[in-house]
Amino acid sequence: MAYKEPTFRDRATLSADAKQRALEKLKAKPALDPVVVAERIAAREAKEAAEAQKRADKKAAMEQAKLDKIAKAEEAKRAIEEAAQKAEMTDAEKKAARDAKYAARKARKK
Repeated sequence: MAYKEPTFRDRATLSADAKQRALEKLKAKPALDPVVVAERIAAREAKEAAEAQKRADKKAAMEQAKLDKIAKAEEAKRAIEEAAQKAEMTDAEKKAARDAKYAARKARKK
């Protein structure tokens, strides 16, 4: 009882039989119901529409965040400029402050 090597013809026959069985199995499959196909298509389109809406919402949110960030930066810049302007005293204010110090010092000495 030795093992017999299959010949080329045996392998080709087995391959052809396997192909034939696969083809018969495919042909035996019932056709898809048009109602089911329509439902699948509608579900796919609804899913795609929902995903497109989600992408649009996300893009709008990102754009809004970007605009908010720019507005916040401009507001901070404006606040810094206003603080700098308030910090800078005019010549008249400097003179008034100097005169007030001088008057206070004179009042203490008396």
